Amino acid sequence: MLDTVNFNNSDLYSMSDPGKLSVEVNNGVGILTFSHTKSNSLPGTLLREIAQGIAQLGEDKNTRVILLKSEGEKVFCAGASFDEFKGIQNVEQGREFFMGFGLITLAVRKCPKLVVARVQGKAVGGGVGIVAASDIAFATNGSAVRLSELALGIGPFIIGPAVQRKIGLSAYSTLAVEAEWRDAKWAKDHGLYAETFDTVRDLDAAVKTLTEKLAGCHPAAMARLKQVLWEGTENWESLLPTRAGFTAELALTDYVQSAIAAVKER
Repeated sequence: MLDTVNFNNSDLYSMSDPGKLSVEVNNGVGILTFSHTKSNSLPGTLLREIAQGIAQLGEDKNTRVILLKSEGEKVFCAGASFDEFKGIQNVEQGREFFMGFGLITLAVRKCPKLVVARVQGKAVGGGVGIVAASDIAFATNGSAVRLSELALGIGPFIIGPAVQRKIGLSAYSTLAVEAEWRDAKWAKDHGLYAETFDTVRDLDAAVKTLTEKLAGCHPAAMARLKQVLWEGTENWESLLPTRAGFTAELALTDYVQSAIAAVKER
């Protein structure tokens, strides 16, 4: 079993609550569990540690499959930390911040092992990106999704390739343009979720069955399947940083700064 890891603040992302990430391996299943007191919103350091954890488990000889999950019941992930978003002062800082979810996507893409997402609650913005980047996701019927970025004056640019790859351009356009909630049935019908369940208990039972089955499969076959599933994404190594850059530029505009101020006053 790998050590449980709790990550501290960095110089760039100084926060009173940096969140937590635990990493462990049980019977061939590598489990990454993240949490944050603000609806599992993810600070920049935690985003990078999740990406590093995926890479670590991808290289671990005792890991056959990776399970990505969060703590709590109502929210899987509320996206990036809004507190850090408000603190962006220049393009370079913004690019580093917004690239956090891109690093998770790239880590899943490079990982030779299948990544399963356990979605026990709502997913917003970058949280939808994590679900889309996973190779398969199981969720509860209460796990609604929303891409809210356009309402704030930016857009789901960094997570967009992963979301579009999973649900198609038309459904991605609907989420991105309307910026409204869509229920778990909609997400399943459009391929974001493979299965949905009435309760967290049912979800956990199904996730356990799936991960145990995958842990017993031929690693070489799963690695080959992973390559096939991610064909056509070779340009993402340059695409995602580029998108992070123009997202950072938008974040510094008067429009977005005013939108942030308005949210702060609520």
